[in-house]
Amino acid sequence: MINSTYTSMKKIRFSSFLLVVLTFAFSLYSCKNWSESGTGSRRIITNKGGQTLGYDTASGIKVLTVKGFAFKDLNKNGKLDKYEDWRLSAEERAKDLASAMTVEQIAGLMLYSAHQAIPSGNTRFGASTYNGKPYKESGAKPYDLSDQQIKFLTKDNLRHVLVTTVESPEVAAIWNNKVQALCESIGLGIPANNSSDPRHRSNSDVEYNVGSAGQISMWPGSLGMAATFEPSLVKEFGQIGAKEYRALGISTALSPQIDLATEPRWARVNGTFGENPKLTADMARAYVDGYQTSSGDKVIAGGWGYTSVNTMIKHWPGGGPEEGGRDAHFSFGKYAVYPGNNLADHLIAFTEGAMKLEGETKMASAVMPYYTISYGIDQKNKENVGNSYNQYLINDLLRGKYGFDGVVCTDWGVTSNEKAVDGFGTTCWGAETLSIAERHYKIMMAGVDQFGGNNDAGPVLEAYQMGIKEHGEQFMRSRLEQSAVRLLKNIFRVGLFENPYLNVEETKAIVGNGEFMKAGYNAQLKSIIMLKNKNNILPLAKQKIVYIPKRINAAGRDFFGGPTPETTNYPINLEVVKKYFKVTDNPGEADFALIVIRSPNSGSGYDAEDVKKGGNGYVPISLQYGPYKAVDARDISLAGGDPLEKFTNRTYKNKTITANNLSDLKMVLDAKKVMKGKPVIVSIAMSKPMVFSEFEKEADAIVVNFEVQDQAILDIISGAAEPSGLLPMQMPADMKTVETQKEDVPFDMVCHKDSEGNTYDFGFGLNWNGVIKDARVEKYRKTGK
Repeated sequence: MINSTYTSMKKIRFSSFLLVVLTFAFSLYSCKNWSESGTGSRRIITNKGGQTLGYDTASGIKVLTVKGFAFKDLNKNGKLDKYEDWRLSAEERAKDLASAMTVEQIAGLMLYSAHQAIPSGNTRFGASTYNGKPYKESGAKPYDLSDQQIKFLTKDNLRHVLVTTVESPEVAAIWNNKVQALCESIGLGIPANNSSDPRHRSNSDVEYNVGSAGQISMWPGSLGMAATFEPSLVKEFGQIGAKEYRALGISTALSPQIDLATEPRWARVNGTFGENPKLTADMARAYVDGYQTSSGDKVIAGGWGYTSVNTMIKHWPGGGPEEGGRDAHFSFGKYAVYPGNNLADHLIAFTEGAMKLEGETKMASAVMPYYTISYGIDQKNKENVGNSYNQYLINDLLRGKYGFDGVVCTDWGVTSNEKAVDGFGTTCWGAETLSIAERHYKIMMAGVDQFGGNNDAGPVLEAYQMGIKEHGEQFMRSRLEQSAVRLLKNIFRVGLFENPYLNVEETKAIVGNGEFMKAGYNAQLKSIIMLKNKNNILPLAKQKIVYIPKRINAAGRDFFGGPTPETTNYPINLEVVKKYFKVTDNPGEADFALIVIRSPNSGSGYDAEDVKKGGNGYVPISLQYGPYKAVDARDISLAGGDPLEKFTNRTYKNKTITANNLSDLKMVLDAKKVMKGKPVIVSIAMSKPMVFSEFEKEADAIVVNFEVQDQAILDIISGAAEPSGLLPMQMPADMKTVETQKEDVPFDMVCHKDSEGNTYDFGFGLNWNGVIKDARVEKYRKTGK
């Protein structure tokens, strides 16, 4: 009896002890070590010693408390899954989530939307509706989601959205919050990864002042950045740009464009960092480091965090060597050629720049191949297909040889059917005879993860079924999960699963604030190049009298092939000019003339009218204003062939072209006559190299800019700032040297020599003391090696 009683008491004591232990353990596991705040349905949870969470109560998700910390129950299953656990690595979370996704969900993740304006309307990229009506007739708010956006987010499981124009930062922030609330409410709660093409370019006629603020900070174009020869400035731009992007709800930058500008006629030279491989690599590295790296309390892990923006470097393996300068957005420009056998220089910006960072993020998170067929480069499979279709370029070279395991996303529309040789946006080069689903399958098997400009999951799912027939379901499921992991890591690393929401007031305070605008303006000043300063005519004293003729913008076509009407306007903001000089329309009264022009624009290299006259359609792209006859062009093109053409020789030999803006040349020559010996200052907005011999002798001073505000040009001319920019490209002596240079080789043109004895070669520029010869010039001497 005593033993029995003792045993019973022992059991009771043990049970009590166990209860205490379990109670204590449960308290440790579930005690609340977080606080919640917010207004309306938007809630913010602050974890003490952990990540801050944001969610929308209308989405239906609950908050889990585990070991005192709060977590979002995104899939609403009442337990903490690995992908919901912010304590784990992005890799571990991505793998867990990918394994839980259906094939349909992964297919949606592999889509990248067509261009989305906020609010959306009728554009060249398609029409949008709100409750079945056009925006202007719908009564919708500018930040409401369009019918098409709701469909691709809910029905097609799309989670990567390309944002173009926004009505205002405030509208962008509210729209982002609506998108994220919708995504949070469905499926596995995967947030949207919104993106943007470059959007920091300057509005030329907007005035800058110390207190100015705008839609977003304004910086010089990429060539202007290159003209500074200062990678540290580009890194600063990236750091500021990332803060502004995140405040707009943008977490991926479809940039930088790091193609090597070895073909001076190419229409996209203006988006590059010039033709020097080393300078381009350094600029690319600085840009990506700036955008991707968070600091301080914004860091999550490995340099990534809440002010990080994924970068998508483009265009692998370099889009610069387009034959004849024709662009691959169109069939007439589908071929990149390598007469100098020089692919190696074009890879340097990728392999030694953006994929070899100084910061903790180590390499750019995504790569975009260009539309081009890199003709003759695939020595393994001997395929001449668009870069996204090319297994050798993606799987073997990019992923295999250079070890890139991030996201590879096609350029926009590469699976669309070709409609015309000069049709825009249908770029299935080398795969024209395949079905749309077959194109998706070929791209997928080449090692690409994502389809740019495709809102429809259908072709991806068809491609998946094709793969099952060829390789089996286990293989194809593994292939899809591989892409899903890469895509999800980019979303996890920037903290979107924790808090994708924006504070609208913070957005308004960050985007385009005075500090950022000042940094951008200072960069604009540094980017301006003075090429000529005869008799030290510059700088000019303020309040002198200036004559500025109007500029004729001739009717023509824009980059997309759309018509542009003729206009006649002053080429510079006269209200800004008047703060520096007195303005007159009478050359006789003026102390000097300011002629504001653009570099020559002779079109795309293809003319449908030539076809109607019995020609092949191919015409020269000229870098001079006046008539140019291509007597030195190739007899036979290096590449050619298209299902819509019955020939393969795309030569334009002996054809003649004149720049659409010939009137710009006339402006300079006329000013020289009417000024009767008084100074003529020429300001050129340059988009690519140009031939100066037509007018340079008639100019007393020449300044060049790459997308800057008018005020920055006037600050240079008036001496408020000193020019320090350097040419990031060679300026050809004539069109013969342009025709005989090799599309893939840098620094192979004879350069213009001006009346003062200066040669307009890479790295040339003047300041008030003459030719600039500093450490920048020495570091990036034109060998580029």
